[in-house]
Amino acid sequence: MNIVDFSHSSMSLLPPLVALGLAILTRRVLLSLGVGVLLGAFLLTDFSLSGTASYVGSTAFGLFVDDGAINSWNMSIVAFLILLGMTTALLTLSGGTRAFAEWAQTKIKSKRGAKLLAAFLGVFIFVDDYFNSLAVGSISRPVTDRYYVSRAKLAYILDSTAAPMCVLMPASSWGAYIITLIGGILATHGVTEYTPLGAFVQLAPMNFYAVFALLMVFVVAWFQIDVGPMKKHELNASHCRGFDEGDENNRAKDINDELEIEESKNGRVSDLVMPIVVLIFATFFFMVFTGYQALAADGQAFSILGAFENTDVGMSLVYGGSIGFIAALIPVLRQRIPASDVASTMWIGAKSMFGAILILLFAWSIGSVISDMATGKYLSTLVEGSINPMLLPAILFLLAGLMAFSTGTSWGTFGIMLPIAGDLAAATDIMLMLPMLGAVLAGSVFGDHCSPISDTTILSSTGARCHHIDHVATQLPYALSMAVVAAIGFLVLGFTGSLAVAFMTATIAFIVVCVLLSWLSRRPQAATAKA
Repeated sequence: MNIVDFSHSSMSLLPPLVALGLAILTRRVLLSLGVGVLLGAFLLTDFSLSGTASYVGSTAFGLFVDDGAINSWNMSIVAFLILLGMTTALLTLSGGTRAFAEWAQTKIKSKRGAKLLAAFLGVFIFVDDYFNSLAVGSISRPVTDRYYVSRAKLAYILDSTAAPMCVLMPASSWGAYIITLIGGILATHGVTEYTPLGAFVQLAPMNFYAVFALLMVFVVAWFQIDVGPMKKHELNASHCRGFDEGDENNRAKDINDELEIEESKNGRVSDLVMPIVVLIFATFFFMVFTGYQALAADGQAFSILGAFENTDVGMSLVYGGSIGFIAALIPVLRQRIPASDVASTMWIGAKSMFGAILILLFAWSIGSVISDMATGKYLSTLVEGSINPMLLPAILFLLAGLMAFSTGTSWGTFGIMLPIAGDLAAATDIMLMLPMLGAVLAGSVFGDHCSPISDTTILSSTGARCHHIDHVATQLPYALSMAVVAAIGFLVLGFTGSLAVAFMTATIAFIVVCVLLSWLSRRPQAATAKA
C-alpha cells in the first residue's frame, strides 16, 4: 500500500495531538485513540475510504500477526497481563491479600509508611518497567487501600519508580537495550575512551530527570505533598474510605469487593509473599536464561550483561508469570477451595485486565500510525541548523520529551534520538557526547511519563487499578516540576561541561521546587479539609 510521506511536514503531529487532546478533554481513552488512528489513516491514504479501511484492517491485523507469524511481543504482554490478573485474583481468594494487609498494619502504622512501602518496592524491583508496575501494584495495593491512599497516588508512585529505575540500572531490560544502542553510536564515531557499559554508568548521574523523579517520590511520600488534582483524590480517599472520585469501580470498595471475590479466612502472609517472590525470581531467571540461549546460538561467551542485552523480555514475562500463577494456585489447592470457585475467580481475574488490554491494543495501533506518519523523523529535524552547541543538551532533553509524549514510547525515542545526539556531538563538540545522550534518555522518560498513550503509563494505572486519565492528570504537576529541574541541570551542564556543578545546581533547583510544592500543598483547601 502506498502511503503519503509526512516526514517533513508538521501534519505528522496531527494524529497524536488530536488523540492526546481528546483523551484529556473527554477522559474517554479508547474513543480518543480510535479517532487518532482513523485521522492518521485518512491522512496516510490521501483520504481514500477504501485505502483507509484497508490500512486500519492491516494495522489491527499486525497487532496479532507479524510477517506471517504470531506477533510474539504484543501477545506475550497480553498473556502476561492475563496471567497477572488471574494470579492477583487467586491471591485474593486464598486470603493472602487479607493476611498480608492485616500483618502490614502491625508493622506499618501510617499512611506515610504505606506509601514508602510502595516506593521502596518500586526501587528494588527494577528488572522491567511493565513487571515493576504490575507486581509492585499487586503487593502494595492492599496496604495502601487500608490506609486510604488514593489509587492515583499509588499509580504515581508506580510510574515514577518503574521507568526511572529501569533507565538507571544496567541489569534491566531498558539498560540492556540502551547499552546496545550506545555501543553502536560509539563505534560509529570511533569513540574508544570508554566501553558501552562504562558510558552507561557515566550517563546515570547525568539523567537528571530520572534521578530527581525518583527522589521526588520519596519527598512526596514522606512530606505528603499533594498538589493539583492529586489533592482532591487524596482528600476523597481520606474522607470517603474510597479511592478516586470518578472511578465508580474503586470508590468505597476493597480489592476483593471490586473483583467480587470472597476471601478465604484461612489465608497466611506467605500465601501472598511467596507467589510474588517466585514470580520475581522466575522472571529474572528466564531473562538471564533466554539471553544465555541467544548468546549460545551466536557462539558468544556468557555474561550477565550480555544475557540482558539479548534477552527475550516478552517470553520471560510469560514464563515467569506462569510459574507465579502456579505458585498462587498452591495455597488455594491446600485450602481445598471448590474447583468452581477457583475457575470463576480465574475468569474474574482475567476479565479485570480486559480494559487495560484494549487500551494497550489501541495505543499500539496509534503507535503504528505515528510511525508511518514519521512523526519522530519530523521532530528530529527541529534540531538541525545553526544552534549553539552549549544549548544542545537542554534542547535535546525538551525535544526527546516532546517526541516521547507525542509517540507514547520512550524506547522508540531512544532509537531515533540517541543516534541523532551522537551525530550532533560528533559534528559540534565530541566532549558533549555523553551530556547529549544523557539528555535524550532523560527527555524520553519525561515525555513517556506525561503521555496518556504510553504503555508504561497505562500499565501503572492498571497496577494501581486507577482511572487512566486520573493518573495522567495527577502525575503531570510532579513530572513537569522535575522536568524544570532537569532542564536547568542540562543548561548548566552544556555551558560548564562539569557534571558536579550541573548536579549541584539541579539539586538546589530540586530543593526550591520541593519547598514551593510543599507550600502549595498546604494552602487553605488542604487546611480546611484537615479541620
